[in-house]
Amino acid sequence: MSNKTVTVQATMADGFAIAADIDGHKVMIDQPVAAKGTGTGPTPLQMMLFAVGGCIGTIGRIAAFQQKITLRSMQITVEGDYNPAGLMGKPSDDRVGFAQIRISASIDADLTDAEKQQFLDEVCARCPLHDNLLHGTEVLHSLAH
Repeated sequence: MSNKTVTVQATMADGFAIAADIDGHKVMIDQPVAAKGTGTGPTPLQMMLFAVGGCIGTIGRIAAFQQKITLRSMQITVEGDYNPAGLMGKPSDDRVGFAQIRISASIDADLTDAEKQQFLDEVCARCPLHDNLLHGTEVLHSLAH
């Protein structure tokens, strides 16, 4: 099977709000008013964690369908700790990004706890975003011409 490219174009105008039109869906990230943003959307860090949780939920639905599991719902909590000094340009011994991301899921299905853990392990192994975070994907950046 060949690889598939996913492209998102984010646009910044005034302030901290960043907008994108993704397949006809208007998406906005921003900073809170207390941080000089307008509060029109979640922060980039929140959006990233949401994307991880959303990916796990989506793969969970696919896996449940494939395995004929009646998955009534999943509650996925994704959290991470970071030190904001680096992104503010201040010296810090910590890395700029999350030092750790923690994922926990409550699975509403007729499975034992051991089966739920096995299901979650499989879902996370199949989730592209979980894989990207776990395996340190190469990231390249350049100026557009």
